Amino acid sequence: MKRIFSYREETKAGTLFLVATPIGNLQDMTFRAVEVLRQSAVIAAEDTRQTRKLMSYFHIEGPRLISYHEYNKQRAAAEILAMLEQGLAVSLVSDAGTPGISDPGEDIVRAAVVRGYRVVPIPGACAGIAALVASGLPTGQFSFVGFLPRVSKDRKRELERWNRQRETLVFYEAPHRLRETVNDLLDVLGDRQVTVARELTKRYEEFARGTLSELAELLQTEPAKGEYVLVVAGAGEAAADGPDEVWWANLTAAAHVERLVMQGMSKKEAVKQAAKDRGVPKRDVYNQVLAQEQENH
Repeated sequence: MKRIFSYREETKAGTLFLVATPIGNLQDMTFRAVEVLRQSAVIAAEDTRQTRKLMSYFHIEGPRLISYHEYNKQRAAAEILAMLEQGLAVSLVSDAGTPGISDPGEDIVRAAVVRGYRVVPIPGACAGIAALVASGLPTGQFSFVGFLPRVSKDRKRELERWNRQRETLVFYEAPHRLRETVNDLLDVLGDRQVTVARELTKRYEEFARGTLSELAELLQTEPAKGEYVLVVAGAGEAAADGPDEVWWANLTAAAHVERLVMQGMSKKEAVKQAAKDRGVPKRDVYNQVLAQEQENH
């Protein structure tokens, strides 16, 4: 096990600072974050335009600004690692919040750690934590899921992994996918308690608390605006530990069939099995599946 002290050891190599920046309200920038940015030789930013505004607001002059994002991360990582080898201090910032959370920052952090460079976090704002602590849902244990896959089929398959987890679940979502994601959460996880946080720390910050079905209904009439964090209750004890024959208890018949298909059954077999599980005629289940397919298209 290799131990590296952030401040006690003398080294010729540089340091990679992970500097959290505000997620909306600029007053959430810490004094330490401003000072670290000022003393850095280079600031690697996911969006240089956004970071220039931040540097201007806090009168940060001197550091060279370079871009590091999903589409140039391999080339930019090589440049950053070379600067660390030269003994320079490099600060990594994301568009907003803590770098390395749902952004390409994790890749350069891993590369720096593998090469033995110091990696020092400068804590600050994080949308997921802010939403969680204000959600009213249990915070003792939680799982950060982040962004789900964009395609519904892949999204539901990913949600299967979390269906029986007892801890509170934290998701990020963009406004144009929010409605579809909420519908998939409802289908796979069942009708759980949810807190949806929008525009955190900004002028139109909003928390909506209720159930997933209530949120789905709300989104039918109100357009989604801004960036969202969804905090969803974990599975109840019965759902987490209960026998297999009741795993579908909180699902619609259509979601029940879809789950069986994802497990390898044909649609015909899945309809038959779902009808048997529920003790209802196959035609009733088939009609619900058909109605769901027509709604999706």
